[in-house]
Amino acid sequence: MNTHRIHRVAKLTGLSRDVIRVWERRFDLLKPTRGANRYRNYSDEDVALLRYLKQQLDAGASIGDLAKVGREELIGRMRAAAPRTAIVDNTFDRLLRELLIALEPLDRVTFEKRLNGAVAVVPFEEALHGILLPLQERVGQLWHTGRISVAVEHYVTSQIKQKLYAAMNQLPVAEFGATVVVACPPGEEHDLAALAVAYRCRVRGCRVYYLGANVPILSLSNLCREVTPDLTILSCTIALPDSLAIELIQSLAQEVLPLSNVLAGGQGALAMRRHFNGYNIDVLETFGELDEKLEQFTRRFPIPG
Repeated sequence: MNTHRIHRVAKLTGLSRDVIRVWERRFDLLKPTRGANRYRNYSDEDVALLRYLKQQLDAGASIGDLAKVGREELIGRMRAAAPRTAIVDNTFDRLLRELLIALEPLDRVTFEKRLNGAVAVVPFEEALHGILLPLQERVGQLWHTGRISVAVEHYVTSQIKQKLYAAMNQLPVAEFGATVVVACPPGEEHDLAALAVAYRCRVRGCRVYYLGANVPILSLSNLCREVTPDLTILSCTIALPDSLAIELIQSLAQEVLPLSNVLAGGQGALAMRRHFNGYNIDVLETFGELDEKLEQFTRRFPIPG
């Protein structure tokens, strides 16, 4: 059996090293050994279990509930689910290929029939992470390489947003739970990831204020004064030059951080991580990490019986 150092495990699983350490320490789900150099070595089974946990989190489970089951039971579930997971992944891959074919050239009827049918027959969180977000990523790649026009890219984004809004409208309006503000910073026009974050927060019982794209920091801070959020989440898909990144984050630290805990996420935020971290603003890499943060806040807000 192979062993892996934590940086390798992070790459293999898509989880940050901090999350892996927390899960090991808090939940006793991993069984690393220590080599002669005292570094932790994780087994193939540990890596497989982490991948399974991440899949479960992306499908809507909470790490707290999963941890209560215990390592051995989780490993049993993981092995039992492996054939089904492979089938589902293959189905999603095939569907993505069919959807992309319907865009070159654009065949609206085929595209919408296939997309609507797929979303209707699986739990929405599975559809979101297995179909909708991967579709958006692939479409963005096609646009960058010139294979589709910006108009077609906007059309697909609009279709995905419609699905997200429809799913959110079916959720009950939260009266209790943590208050979360979700927004894109000034100049950030791509708000699909922020909308997915807002949906994720709604599903987990949060009182969500979704502000959308291109929100001025002053307007954001004014809303925070009014609604006193427990958490403010910024979605950044575009990395700014250092000077603009510093200007944005300084403004955020001055205007919003005194009023709310602040998190950032997205590829742009990851590229600007050192600037965010300089002001003690954490950057999320995965939806699993978002769930970890949300669980910390939702524990403080038991729903009245």
